[in-house]
Amino acid sequence: MRALTAARVGLFTESVIREMTRLSDLAGGVNLAQGFPDFAAPAELLDAAARALQAGYNQYAITWGSPRLRAAIAEKAAWYNGLGVHPDKHITVTCGATEAMMATLLAIINPGDEVIVFEPFYENYGPDATLSGATPKYVMLHLDDPEFAFDPGDLRRAFSSKTKAIIINTPHNPTGKVFSRPELELIADLCRHHDVVAVTDEVYEHLLYDGRHHLSVAALPGMAERTVTINSVSKTYSVTGWRVGWTVCANAEITSAIRKAHDFLTVGAAAPLQEAAVTALHFPRQYYTDLAAMYAGKRDRVLRLVKKAGFAPIVPHGAYYIMANIAAFGRDDVVLAHDLVNDIGVATVPGSSFFRDGARGRGYIRFAYPKRDETLDEVERRLARLPHPSAQLKRA
Repeated sequence: MRALTAARVGLFTESVIREMTRLSDLAGGVNLAQGFPDFAAPAELLDAAARALQAGYNQYAITWGSPRLRAAIAEKAAWYNGLGVHPDKHITVTCGATEAMMATLLAIINPGDEVIVFEPFYENYGPDATLSGATPKYVMLHLDDPEFAFDPGDLRRAFSSKTKAIIINTPHNPTGKVFSRPELELIADLCRHHDVVAVTDEVYEHLLYDGRHHLSVAALPGMAERTVTINSVSKTYSVTGWRVGWTVCANAEITSAIRKAHDFLTVGAAAPLQEAAVTALHFPRQYYTDLAAMYAGKRDRVLRLVKKAGFAPIVPHGAYYIMANIAAFGRDDVVLAHDLVNDIGVATVPGSSFFRDGARGRGYIRFAYPKRDETLDEVERRLARLPHPSAQLKRA
């Protein structure tokens, strides 16, 4: 009997992040696995969504996005990212950044092309490349380096005549790395030299700590025409369930191709939520300063409490995740993550899910910290029930 499913879906597993969320729900756990806030979105944004529903924005929007939203995206891209783009020619609104990435790869990739991905990586990138017909090639970010540096020689060697795109995620999930200007300039130089498209996921662009600054690779010389910048309202405005994202690309040919792929993937994002997103993008600039300060406090608190519990956390400079070394516990990442959620009710993500070769991540788990203070109080109480590795060593 022939297989009734396509071979392509056998090349990757289901999302480990979403699996850990399900296990957390079953165990009545505190979910530090999936990256979503458990606090309310800004009241002005919720009010805007209610007004949009009542005002009748309940039918299809224009396939590539509400004109008002595209204008707001272009305005914000100009003042924050330094990108000069036309809302009608260069912006496509999608069902979240997830669809934006998939639509982009489908728009630019031919079977046999190669896509460079930094490792560890957000778990969707490899499957996205595979589904689009590409072969992923990986470049390692070193977890033993405080800046999560990559070897420039490794990156140069990853480029070839088959390379069509490179995926950049800054600030980076899961490490919290913020790519520096010299790193992005090297990437830009290689893209120009090899005629490669940069696909950059910047959904955490405002979550920056320790004096770090965000730089969009599209703003570098010669990169606007060969960069697709992906973003969404999910992380910055605490509405991960809205699924309103977008692509920004100054290359009209690429934008047209993205719009075609997007049209036949989802038709369009939710019309009332697009209208509400306009309000978010017009928030005063102090909002972003306050947001980063709020998350910096949560980061520092979670760094302290996981260290107290016996983990060796790595300090992130952006996003809202902490990778922690678990060597002291004497268990691999999958076993420890399952023990944590089943025994004390704290859900994390095994580090192996962020690597092509899972063995590279066996010594790590990831904590997400976009949570209320009361939630973090409960996490601290639960982690206190975890036998400290130093006590285990003494008993041994």
